[in-house]
Formats: sequence, C-alpha cells, structure tokens
Amino acid sequence: MHTQQTPLVSIIVPVFNVEKYLNECLNSIVNQSLSNIEIICINDGSTDNSYKILKSYADKEKRIKLYSQENQGVAVARNYALKEAKGKYVAFIDPDDIYPNNDIIKNLSQITLLEAGAG
Repeated sequence: MHTQQTPLVSIIVPVFNVEKYLNECLNSIVNQSLSNIEIICINDGSTDNSYKILKSYADKEKRIKLYSQENQGVAVARNYALKEAKGKYVAFIDPDDIYPNNDIIKNLSQITLLEAGAG
C-alpha cells in the first residue's frame, strides 16, 4: 500500500487572467529546494490562457492540485484553497509574483520550526 507523505508546506496560488506572468511564478514554486510541498492553484474564472497553463503544469507536476471556480475574487479563491490545504504551514503567492530564489520556502519553514522549538 502506497502512503503519501503529508506536505510540510501548502503553497496557495489564486489565479485570474495572469497568463503573462504565470509560467515564471509556477517555475519559481516547482523549483523550490524543499520538495515536501503541495501547490494549490485555484483558477478563479480566467478568460485568458491561464487555465491552459495551469493544466499543463498540473499534468507534469504531481505536487500541483488544480481547482477551478467561477470568478468570485481572490479572497474566495484563497479560502477555497485553505480548505483543501494539507500542509503543516501555508504560504501564499500571487500569480504575478515569484520566489526570488529556490530556498525561500525551505528557509521560512526552518525558521518557523526553530521558533516553535521543533528544531
């Protein structure tokens, strides 16, 4: 029986019409040195190619969980993702932003663990 490891960090990406930036954002997430993550992408009713880009990444990257909803705004999208998140910690990133280096999530999770007295 295959047991799946619980992710340490759930990274939430609410997406609405950001095809111009989405590849760079997703690349900065999937290339993080901490591999024990889940990436929750909520397509919030995009009318551009954002969904196609998300689907392409989700088809190749098993850590990406892709959900779609009618456009309801970023707050509703984030709340939807929070209900699906399985990680011990949650990180948010907007789809027009990037993580500037591949160790950001690892470093933040280590700091959090140290502050909690777990490391």
